[in-house]
Amino acid sequence: MKPEHKIALKVASILWVIWGAVHVLAAILIIPVDPQTAIGNIADAVDKATLVGEYPEPLSGILSQHGWNLGWFGVTTIIGAVFIWQGNMTAIWVTALVGGLADVGYFVFIDLPGYANFIPGTLMTLVSGSAVLLSGWVWVANRRLQAPGSSAP
Repeated sequence: MKPEHKIALKVASILWVIWGAVHVLAAILIIPVDPQTAIGNIADAVDKATLVGEYPEPLSGILSQHGWNLGWFGVTTIIGAVFIWQGNMTAIWVTALVGGLADVGYFVFIDLPGYANFIPGTLMTLVSGSAVLLSGWVWVANRRLQAPGSSAP
């Protein structure tokens, strides 16, 4: 692996750790609170006054499940980041699938409608996208180097 690829994987790893930590924090801010607070924590660009009202009881469970998912997405990407740091090509895929696909849903359903502020929401989408692109670049380069007939340095 070329030195620039090693650096790119280290940067991608750091980005995934940041993304993962923010998502573990999000889980902590969603699971133990009432639905109004949880929705306000997720949709932080929405006027809190519009969230006042009665919420159906099952919404607490639904939001807690969402928080749980955010938490395990975060933990999984942090673990993946350790393996990416070490140059594990499989971890690039697993981490991109978990963190990247989680952020696609966020981008489509929370970001695009304008329910979230740039920080931390949109910024985390940019962080995960950057990690996917950096590590994906290394993965493609690594495949080319390992292809039959290629001259690996």
